[in-house]
Amino acid sequence: MNTEELGTDNAVRAWRTEYGAEAVAVADMLCDRYACAPEKVALFYENEKGENLQLSFAQLSASSAKMAGFLKSLGIRKGDRIAVMLPKTPELVIAALAIWRLGAVYLPLFTAFGPEAINYRLKDSGARALVTDVGNRTKILEDERNRDGLQIITVAGPRESGFAPGDFSFWEELESAVPLKQAVIVSWNDLLVLIYTSGTTGHPKGCEMPVKSLAAFEAYMRYGLDLQENDVYWNIADPGWAYGLYYNLIGTLLMGKTILFYHAPFNPAGAYHIMEKYQVTNLTGAPTAYKVIMGAGEEMARKAQLHLRVLSSAGEPLNPHVIKWAKKMWGLPIYDHYGQTEGGMMLNNHHFPGLDEKIKPGSMGRPMPGYKMVVLNSEGQELANGQRGELAVDLANSPLFGFRHYWQNEKDTKEKFTGDGRYYLTGDIARVDIEGHFYFVSRSDDIILSAGYRIGPFEIENVLMQHEAVLEAAVIGVPDELRGEIVKAFVVLKPGSFNKEALAQELQNFVKKRLSAHAYPKQIEFLDQIPRTSSGKIQRYLLRRAN
Repeated sequence: MNTEELGTDNAVRAWRTEYGAEAVAVADMLCDRYACAPEKVALFYENEKGENLQLSFAQLSASSAKMAGFLKSLGIRKGDRIAVMLPKTPELVIAALAIWRLGAVYLPLFTAFGPEAINYRLKDSGARALVTDVGNRTKILEDERNRDGLQIITVAGPRESGFAPGDFSFWEELESAVPLKQAVIVSWNDLLVLIYTSGTTGHPKGCEMPVKSLAAFEAYMRYGLDLQENDVYWNIADPGWAYGLYYNLIGTLLMGKTILFYHAPFNPAGAYHIMEKYQVTNLTGAPTAYKVIMGAGEEMARKAQLHLRVLSSAGEPLNPHVIKWAKKMWGLPIYDHYGQTEGGMMLNNHHFPGLDEKIKPGSMGRPMPGYKMVVLNSEGQELANGQRGELAVDLANSPLFGFRHYWQNEKDTKEKFTGDGRYYLTGDIARVDIEGHFYFVSRSDDIILSAGYRIGPFEIENVLMQHEAVLEAAVIGVPDELRGEIVKAFVVLKPGSFNKEALAQELQNFVKKRLSAHAYPKQIEFLDQIPRTSSGKIQRYLLRRAN
């Protein structure tokens, strides 16, 4: 499709027709239609040891068909939720395509999650199977697995090591499986992805992303990122999170482009190595990634032989000084984009010709074609330019917005929409200028945005209060130059004598191990009491004010 010639309105209608049909073969959309060209590369993979490989669309098609055949033999059917907890490896791509080939639902689990975060998502979703590796296998609680009948497929260690009793070997089963001959047909409203997002109260909520969301994903790849035929695209984000899943895994395959997976701890030397070796032209990631690269200094930036054409950022507000640095060192500004797990990207400083404009410092950009964004007051009425209010999606004029429901959660679903059902509420405070550029002001909830990750305080507080020394806990985000925000916990201890310095470190490790390595409190302050309202709610604003 020539998007420039077609025009944005016609392109949006065409994508809605294509992905909004009653009969859709997702595996064909993402893989099989490109497999007829044997040389067309679907994946470049490299790890920190320098080991690398590439897979063609034809190879992915064949491997995913065999894995789908094996999953079918386990009784997996259309609509079943299948969890994947893998790092950025070829097995992740094969597993995802196999799941969609069966008409099943992909459930991402971030590899930094601890047992509690993982097992809550598995249980709440009713997952039938889990694909993981030996490094993450130990996080699965065996009593939960046995009770729920979870089937586990494990990518083995050296010489097929690391299996727990009852596990299936990913590669052994794939090699011996009978391929699924034909992809299962689904409709536009069937689930493609079930991805959990954190909230300020209660447990994480499962966002239902239907098949028709593919239209919005393609729109962002074309309009937001301006992904072109000759681009070498690198999305740094992990597929365990929405931006990485939607626009690193799904969007890249949808466009018939090559996924670039670098399975290694992120650092400036590694980032420059990948950009130089693969001659990356289209780069996107969270502001934290750019700040880490920036922290390596100007000498490393000057020595790098780069081929960059466009730079994008998403996940948290982008500081103007980072844009200025990129312009100085790389000759390009970074374009800031805004989105949410529930709807994908909605506001962009678009790279696409005709939508591309001079960047306004601090602006998230304009609504993406297929979306109408507004700012509302507390009564749900649209505000005039310049006034601050809650950022919302005008559903009547946003044909690409696909989210309608949280998984088995009517209460939280209802709270995300105005009473008349006209608007989806983002929970973020924003303003719009006279030219239609939107600016992020703050969050109306207590979500912590750290290094691009959305972290809810409730889960962390829950884990902290399981420690034998903790009586109460409250969690907030505090400003951080590198990550935007970091997690800070306020803890009230039970009666007793404690070495607080040692206990603070113990609590940090406790959260790391039980919940997640990215969500542990980097700061802990001990208090005599947590400020609360008369009804018992934590007064986080008082804690933030003191910090």
